[in-house]
Amino acid sequence: MEKVIELKTLEPAALLGVGDAHLKLLESVIPATIIARGEIIKIQGSESAVENAHEVLHEMMQTLSSKGSLSVRDVQNLITLVKSEDSQSTNTSAPDIVIHYGRKGAISPKTKGQETYMREAGKNDIVFSIGPAGTGKTFLGVAFAVFALENHEVDRIILSRPAVEAGENLGFLPGDLKEKVDPYLSPLYDALGAMLPQNKLKPLLERKTIEVIPLAYMRGRTLDNAFLILDEAQNSTVMQMKMFLTRLGINSRAIVTGDITQIDLQRRSESGLVQVAEILKGVDGIGFVYLDETDVVRHPLVRKIIRAYERSQNS
Repeated sequence: MEKVIELKTLEPAALLGVGDAHLKLLESVIPATIIARGEIIKIQGSESAVENAHEVLHEMMQTLSSKGSLSVRDVQNLITLVKSEDSQSTNTSAPDIVIHYGRKGAISPKTKGQETYMREAGKNDIVFSIGPAGTGKTFLGVAFAVFALENHEVDRIILSRPAVEAGENLGFLPGDLKEKVDPYLSPLYDALGAMLPQNKLKPLLERKTIEVIPLAYMRGRTLDNAFLILDEAQNSTVMQMKMFLTRLGINSRAIVTGDITQIDLQRRSESGLVQVAEILKGVDGIGFVYLDETDVVRHPLVRKIIRAYERSQNS
């Protein structure tokens, strides 16, 4: 049996130790052959040995992401943990709970709504995540996409937003078109920056393995083996929403996020996100997740602000 791990977001030397010390320790305890070449790690051996070694490496990656370092003692403790009977049942659920290991540690759902979001993303090719600011719609969506890329489920990620002028005018902004629209796309860059170190993210962007583009740039494209994300979808028109959804090619997936209480279009009825729930309701392979203030994971005041605005609108 063989399993392959590709280290797209972690430095191999930090994970494997000086002179591959962590790797040698792992091989001395678990009867598996582990071959490291650059960012690729291959684990070979019997099914049980490969699974145990893969689980230890999985925990090593989590520890390195969360602590920023990994010691021989850490590796010894993780090997003991994985090999113990009690810990095996605990650890089997870990890969289902952790979405991705970002620069600041494991990214996991923190609320019931986010857990539903994760389940829907796991079983549907298109998921609509609708809810107020701070509920993790975009951040988790990007985490799902990065996870899919790292696990070779897709070949590229396309992140998109409608460049609707919310109180500002593109015309007076300095620079070329890219410099004009980048401010509207900055939340997507921020989410990527939280998950991927700059030395990993920059070449992915340069090779267009990851693209961050305005929604208008999606027209006319057919995207195979891709993970598409449409953010701030409440500001897409009905025709733009249809255009985006019909870009999906073979083996592609999409997540659409938005907040229907923050529509910047002239007429609310023009919002593609408002209409899409009725149009696509009940279509197999499409999931809808509705988050609310109980799913807010930002500053505690954000939840209170959302509730205050809801009371004002309902009074």
